[in-house]
Amino acid sequence: MTSKPLPGAGEDRPLAWPGDPDAVSAADIDFEAVAHVLANTCRRGGRMRHYHSLAAHAVVVSEEIEALQGLPVADRRTLSLHALIAGAASAWLRDLPAGAARGADRTGKLAATVERALREAAGLDPVLGEEHAELLRFVDRMAASAESRDLLDGTEASDGALAFPPCRRRVRPLAPERAARAWLGRLQELRTTDGTAGAVTGTNATPA
Repeated sequence: MTSKPLPGAGEDRPLAWPGDPDAVSAADIDFEAVAHVLANTCRRGGRMRHYHSLAAHAVVVSEEIEALQGLPVADRRTLSLHALIAGAASAWLRDLPAGAARGADRTGKLAATVERALREAAGLDPVLGEEHAELLRFVDRMAASAESRDLLDGTEASDGALAFPPCRRRVRPLAPERAARAWLGRLQELRTTDGTAGAVTGTNATPA
């Protein structure tokens, strides 16, 4: 894992806000700017009784991944970093117009491009294997179910999704500034820990 500090984190400086997803590269990624965009974006399109940002959700999923049993510590931390930035591409895609299937196809391709740039900037391998991607999706759904329990009066959003077992932790609202700091702090922690990020070699993992 690369251990260089986050450029300018915590300083009063102009931020390089996410812009054109067609032209993004790892060198363009300003993680502090990404943190603020994610922290200022509410989950579920704002259809929640209490504010819960994309940044706060990513921190929950990342911490839950690290608590899994059955994976080597280095692999858990690498997957935790993948989980933290898994939804960060939305910072570039939020202003794209919704439309027909052709538009959805283009959005998917742009998302893949941004995700590769984000992983490279974070010091990760550009592609995550399907088995571990499925594990991340599983834990993400556990966190979403806990979010439903704690922030939506125990009700699911009306999207037809099946109920899913929630993680044990309580999900609590965080103000945007606190959520941005939590996301950046988690990123710094995972990028500066001993070990290396990149290929994940572990075996089966199960929730603690």
